[in-house]
Formats: sequence, structure tokens, C-alpha cells
Amino acid sequence: MSERTYRLLLWILALTGLSLDQASKYGVFAWLADVPVHEYVVFRTDKGGFQLVAQFDEGGVPHVNQGALFGFLRDHKELANGGFAVISFLAAAAIIYWSTHRHTARDRWLCGALGLILAGTLGNFYDRVVFNGVRDFLHWDYLFDWPVFNIADCCLVCGACLLLLQAFATQPASNEQQTDEAAATHHTALSLTQSAELTAAPKV
Repeated sequence: MSERTYRLLLWILALTGLSLDQASKYGVFAWLADVPVHEYVVFRTDKGGFQLVAQFDEGGVPHVNQGALFGFLRDHKELANGGFAVISFLAAAAIIYWSTHRHTARDRWLCGALGLILAGTLGNFYDRVVFNGVRDFLHWDYLFDWPVFNIADCCLVCGACLLLLQAFATQPASNEQQTDEAAATHHTALSLTQSAELTAAPKV
């Protein structure tokens, strides 16, 4: 009997997340282009709220975030965007390669986490290549004013959290070799997550 694998789960999450990310970006920017102040308030209280915002540069071109983290490379935005694009590509390639390993494919939660991380990585990578930066449109400022983000960022964060929970969860191992293999898998996956999350960190 063949071993059960969860590679299909990884690819379903990756492709679904990527599709939702790109559809939401194209849809929201096209919609809000004709809306006054290019903003739609989802809810608003005296403590803040949640709104969809679309910023445009001259000529109606979507404003993009080139990913200068906390001012890092502020004066070299093209270089910053190119660097993060390379990081995203390498992280995506590594996740795809790692998904071919037998232990990874047999782990449901690991495949789920990597699928979400791959979705977010590919979503922002597409933006960086096509638009020379990332299109952000979700603004949460209820109680805490969070930097504007997108669906790809949500996928990255959810995938990273799931990966951490999965990595620290105690799972019985049948032998010492399996334990070592699992530890190596988690270490590599966590390294990939740290690289991918650079593109989802608060940006200025």
C-alpha cells in the first residue's frame, strides 16, 4: 500500500491563496479607482476600524511598496525590490523542492503551512516582478494602526504561525532516525519562513 501524502493539499492552498491574492489586488484597485479618496470603510468606531485603500501614482498607476523595511534601503528602493524578489524566488524554489521529500509530504500540517507560505511568497513575487513593488490595500487601525497589507501577507503570517505550532508540537517518533529527519525538516522550513516573511514585514 502506498504511503499517504499531502502534496495535493500544499498545492491547493498555494494556488488558491495565490489566486485570491491576485484577484483581490486587481479587483480592489480597479473598483476603488472610481471611488472618492480611493477608500472603502468596512467598519469604523471611535477606536479605529478597517478599510480598503488603494493608492495611485500619476497616470492612475497603482502605488506599490518596494519593501524598504523600517527605512532600510530607503534611498535604494529599486535595489530593495530586486533583493526581496530574489529572496522570494529562492524561498519558493526551496519550498517546492522540500515538498518532494518523503517526510514533508507525509506531514499534513507541515504541507498546509508550506502551502500558505508558498501562496504568499508567489503572490508578492508576482507583484515585485510585474509592478516593481507590492500592491497593498488592507488597512487595519482598530486599537492598533497596522501598516497596509494584502492577502499574500496574510497567507505568509498564517503559514508561519501554523509552522511554528507544528514544529513545537510534540509528536511521537518511531525511531531515532525519524526524529532526526523531522528535526532537520522543521529547521529548514523555519529558515524558509524567515526568508519569506521579510517580504511581509511592516514596510515604510
